[in-house]
Amino acid sequence: MAAKKKTRAKTKPASRAKPPAGRIDLHHHFLPRRYMEEEQKRTNVMHGNTNMLAWTPERSLEQMDKAGIAFAFASSSTPGVWYGDIDLGRRLARQWNDAAAEVIRDHPTRFGLFAPIPLPDTEGSLREIAYALDTLKADGIGLLANYEGKWLGDPSFAPVLEELDRRKATVYVHPTFTPCCTQTVPGLSMQTLEFPFETTRTIVSLITSGTTTRFRNIRWIFAHNGGATPMLIGRIEELGHRPIGSNFPAGMRAELKKFYYDTASAWNDGAMAALLGIVSPSHVMFGSDYPFLPAVEAAKKMSKVNLPRAIHAQIDRENALRLFPRLRKLR
Repeated sequence: MAAKKKTRAKTKPASRAKPPAGRIDLHHHFLPRRYMEEEQKRTNVMHGNTNMLAWTPERSLEQMDKAGIAFAFASSSTPGVWYGDIDLGRRLARQWNDAAAEVIRDHPTRFGLFAPIPLPDTEGSLREIAYALDTLKADGIGLLANYEGKWLGDPSFAPVLEELDRRKATVYVHPTFTPCCTQTVPGLSMQTLEFPFETTRTIVSLITSGTTTRFRNIRWIFAHNGGATPMLIGRIEELGHRPIGSNFPAGMRAELKKFYYDTASAWNDGAMAALLGIVSPSHVMFGSDYPFLPAVEAAKKMSKVNLPRAIHAQIDRENALRLFPRLRKLR
């Protein structure tokens, strides 16, 4: 009589081990299924050919392994959690953060968290900052470049930025849609043309309003190489010759040098040369923009940028280790 086959008890899959000395990805989106299902009902926002409901943590990990990415910081993408309704914004921020935190608990050596908050709702945002940083132990807060057409230097955001300054928080800024500029070029999505300018608008807003000199303790990270900022630095610097320049007495370039930038969608010699003509290589970090772009493709393109090997090493990993010392323990 044949022996009965032993059945194995089902267990929760173990966290996938990270590749040794791999890249650290500062621009890696989570798309929690329940959140994305609700988003598709609320909006007709298009994200290229990306299947918004196909994302899973396992697919992220698979892409990370193929691209040599050891660790990635989870962030939300446009349009974020604000739809003009206070209760909804608070619920969506908590829903997204809790869903992301669950994934991170399962894979603590692979993912970190830039938690979204429901700006322009000040009270709700302050509550979510406390929850994200104190309870979830998030690595930073994720903001969009504008909320209801107001860029981040707008005075209405000052109470939230004051709290982030008090906490010496890291703030990751991603572009989004803006009421001012839709369908500027027929046939092109806003992501193609307007997103780089959105990042530039909010950077200039933060500096010219005096926000970056007033709240010196916030560590700002901007997506996509800082948008169009490096290419427009000459025109932007002219602002310093006007009365508004008193809000940044050390000059525009000195403020830009304080910020950090990720490389997503800027994996070419021209874009990197423009940025590195303004800031130190120590303030540039790898970003994939997964799942809207394949992480493997991002890593391949970045590796082909004509930079010294030592600078590639800084961008891929070393700069993030300095900015987030806790990651050194994960090696």
